[in-house]
Amino acid sequence: MKFRTFAAFVAPSIVMMLIFIAFPLVTVFLNSFRITQPVVEQVEVETCTAGFLEQTCTTEIKTQPVLDAAGNQVTTTEWVGWLSYERVLGLAAMGEALAEGAWAGILNIDFWKALRFTLTFTLITLPLVIGLGLAIAIAVNNAARSLKGPVIFVSLLPFIITPVIGALSIRWLFYGDGIVTALLEQWLATDISVAANGWAIEILMMFYRVWHVAPFAFVIFYAGLQTVNQDTLESAIIDGANRWERLKYVIVPHLMPLIIFVALIHLMDAYRAFEEVVGFSSQAYRITLQWLTYDLLTPDDAGNRAISRASASAMLTMVGIVILLIPLLRRTWRDHHGKS
Repeated sequence: MKFRTFAAFVAPSIVMMLIFIAFPLVTVFLNSFRITQPVVEQVEVETCTAGFLEQTCTTEIKTQPVLDAAGNQVTTTEWVGWLSYERVLGLAAMGEALAEGAWAGILNIDFWKALRFTLTFTLITLPLVIGLGLAIAIAVNNAARSLKGPVIFVSLLPFIITPVIGALSIRWLFYGDGIVTALLEQWLATDISVAANGWAIEILMMFYRVWHVAPFAFVIFYAGLQTVNQDTLESAIIDGANRWERLKYVIVPHLMPLIIFVALIHLMDAYRAFEEVVGFSSQAYRITLQWLTYDLLTPDDAGNRAISRASASAMLTMVGIVILLIPLLRRTWRDHHGKS
């Protein structure tokens, strides 16, 4: 292929990646090292009470933003180095907690609380998604041909539903007077308040993630099962291998590249979990790193946003994703290098 032809095909992708990935990433990285604040000034404001003969006036000093000729707020940008990272990580509060020996106090810091739940959420749901997806794929692959179509359609429904709608659907089943909660209260003859227990909300969030993502793993594994060497399976059967042994020594090794692929996608997606926090309204009990970044970007009462800290939180989230992906990427590279 000529260079001009190659460049004509590749150039649009490169330009789009630079505009929508590289440039925003560099901007977020730079914003994490600088703080932009509004310029304010102190002015004397005289306030007089209503009255004709005895009018009382008081003078007080108020702080107000400085506006330019166009009426826009004047801002100033200051390079602060690692200050935003220190604030996001809560290093000062963390040092005090360690000095007092109160390890539990570290989890009261928003970043570490979000990191704890994000890691737990990601690492627990990962094997469940892969295991359930593989189980559904094997069941559908062994089902009668007349049943495969309807089973595949029903299995894909959770993945088709919009994430927030799916989370709200699960929430409505358990929160308040939800159907499941009402049945449990009638069965156990006691009041159940799911929304008041952090651990219950955490389990529901994990349940929703597995329910929503397992169909994706099922589709990938079901496609991979169609390429399994039937001669190898027949040989294993002749040698006396049972179903578990055929799964362990024939099917799983054959699907291992797809398992790694699903794990990569799930780790990147689950580590950036956000819909679950919104859908289950878990901000008071469980938050994720992605939600923490969003919360920092939410304007306060004065209309200001902590852009620098939000950028630092986003960069720390990206670093965490890279660290989680390193073992799988090394495995992929080793397998590819070995085959080449």
